[in-house]
Amino acid sequence: MNKIVHERSRLKLLTKLATGKERMTFTELRDELGMTGGNLSVQLKTLEDAGYVESVKYFAENKPRTEISLTEPGRAALMEYLDELEALLAGLRGNGTNG
Repeated sequence: MNKIVHERSRLKLLTKLATGKERMTFTELRDELGMTGGNLSVQLKTLEDAGYVESVKYFAENKPRTEISLTEPGRAALMEYLDELEALLAGLRGNGTNG
């Protein structure tokens, strides 16, 4: 399994970016995911270093703004992770472990 995607906060981030708007602001992500600004920054840095997200920084009405979007490699990594997870679950269900 992809350890970058597997970490809970990063998985939530990638999923939100994959299912939400094309770009989300830092503040939107922080508020919608219930994360602290510091934790979100750390997780975004890890994802950005891996090439899974990209950020654009600019000023709007004299206020700094950061928008984050999912990259194609990020979407591919998330889909691969989900496929692996589904295969694991299917294996468990197929083993007749219902008792």
